[in-house]
Amino acid sequence: MLFMLIVKASTNSETGNRPNPDLNEAMSKYNEELVEAGVRVMAKGLHPSSNGMRISFPEPGGERVVTEGPFSEPNNLVAGFILIDVESKEEAVKWVMRMPDPQGYGEGQIELRQVFEF
Repeated sequence: MLFMLIVKASTNSETGNRPNPDLNEAMSKYNEELVEAGVRVMAKGLHPSSNGMRISFPEPGGERVVTEGPFSEPNNLVAGFILIDVESKEEAVKWVMRMPDPQGYGEGQIELRQVFEF
């Protein structure tokens, strides 16, 4: 079963600040554990929304609308993700519970979502 651990953005990540060295080390160790367990498919961090854009589809068949970042409300944005392949939702939750605070300042939030597989 594929699950995505969606790391929510924070005010800090939206400013483009990189994690402190201790958090980098903790996240590297966590990622190594995922790899050693054979469950990590991919893990990536994203640039702040100031480097992004949104494409909206306001009307079916209509013109697309492009909005340049940055976007407000960092807690509604994504700062990164980890894709894992595990046997159950319970196993996915166990991996999430082992993850360090991805923001490192008590701002971290992870959303766990199962990926559709066709």
